[in-house]
Amino acid sequence: MKNFRNKVKQNTLFYLSAGVLLIFSLFIFLFTEFFYEIIESGSIWVREIFGGFYLWLGLICVAFLLFIAFSKFGNIRLGKSPPEFDKLSWIAMLYSAGMGAGILLRAVQEPVYMYLNPPISTSGSNEVIALEYTFYQWGFTAWAFYGVFAIVIGYSIFVEKADVRLSSGLSNARKLPFLPLLIDLLTVLTTVFGLVAAVALGTTQIEGGLSHLLQKPAGDLAPVLGIVFLVCLLAFFSAWAGVENGIRRISNLNIYTTVILMLFVLFSGDLLAIFSNFFQSLYHYVVDFIPLSLALGDYNPGKQFLTDWTYYYWAFWLAWAPFTGIFIARISKGRSLREMIIAILLVPSLGSFFWFSVFGTSAFNFVEAMDSYNGEFSNVFTSMFVFFENLPFSGISSVVVILLLISFLVTSVDSAIFVLSMFSDKGKEEPKKKLRLVWAILILVFSEAIILLGNIKPESDVLTAMQKFLIISSLPFAIFTAGMLLLFLKKLLQKA
Repeated sequence: MKNFRNKVKQNTLFYLSAGVLLIFSLFIFLFTEFFYEIIESGSIWVREIFGGFYLWLGLICVAFLLFIAFSKFGNIRLGKSPPEFDKLSWIAMLYSAGMGAGILLRAVQEPVYMYLNPPISTSGSNEVIALEYTFYQWGFTAWAFYGVFAIVIGYSIFVEKADVRLSSGLSNARKLPFLPLLIDLLTVLTTVFGLVAAVALGTTQIEGGLSHLLQKPAGDLAPVLGIVFLVCLLAFFSAWAGVENGIRRISNLNIYTTVILMLFVLFSGDLLAIFSNFFQSLYHYVVDFIPLSLALGDYNPGKQFLTDWTYYYWAFWLAWAPFTGIFIARISKGRSLREMIIAILLVPSLGSFFWFSVFGTSAFNFVEAMDSYNGEFSNVFTSMFVFFENLPFSGISSVVVILLLISFLVTSVDSAIFVLSMFSDKGKEEPKKKLRLVWAILILVFSEAIILLGNIKPESDVLTAMQKFLIISSLPFAIFTAGMLLLFLKKLLQKA
């Protein structure tokens, strides 16, 4: 009995996290409609009270990382050993874990929506405005949320020799008995919520693509639930194999396939227009970054737009920040903070910007060539497949997109399984494999619950449900992020 009590005490975080998620999933299954009503009203309250806070936090995170990178603190190296992974594999893993399936989900639908409904009023053309705002929502701010956690955790485990858990890296948290556990529990739950949102959206897009190819109505629940099972199963095998043998190889494959797909669209489209839109939009994005970030004057798209788009995105990136940041820290041993920050902020952002320029510009041209636009690209789950119907080899391209979606989801889920297992195993860099199995099962169960939630009302979908849910669930972590920045800066200044 004593040994059992000691074991429970040592694994309190794991049992508590698993219990909360299972109870939460059961509650959603049993009271789905009631839960939907709760998150609907809760999300309205959060965006009314804390919407501006989300915007300020994003800008502060970008400024904080730039300060660290270009100050003497940027010279701090994470450990004394050389980097564990080459730069290509390193960037491929951090990009696959941090974005992945999202760029396929929004590649066409978001730029076209911004093009037809310009969110801001500037001197730029609709094409430039559309891409500029898309860059804003997928660029420096998103990666700054990830980067903040990456450098805090990286410093903690490789410089201070603490473990990977956030509470271990924040010494002040240990002064209060229950605060470390609450911090780690919040991290685990936020990680699961953000990950499950991505799984729900990505698998729904896969089902939409398959339905489109098979020319049958989309929206069947059973295939989506089956795809979720497949993704979680493959992710488990990848996480079981570890970072070197599983996650790294799949991440590299993702990047190669993504580049090939993008080049195919690039050389099928108007090269001059694509490059012109890319450079013009990038210039305006950089110049307008501060007013965009704070929604000032002509750069304020309005509360409803911010709620439907920007607040949701910031909540999404914040929800992904814990496990993505921890995973980036785990694979960045031997690199300096400056190298990490520059790579995290610039490389994935520029890659995403060019991706959206290629697909967005081609989609703009398709819309202009239509006699009348009837929302062909408005469905977030099928727009990518409709897009490829306008290009040669559409069947092959659509199959590649589906396979790439599955692969990207697998690399996101396996990274999360690995990080959650590290948390549950006292922060060990190589957690027990049985914990990887348990977390794969928990993620599977919770994902199925969320997909059920997203299909409870005829007028709702997974995207709508997760927009509302993430705005609420990420709020505590947004507040924690602000405090973490202050504590980490204080720590650096004290040791300077």
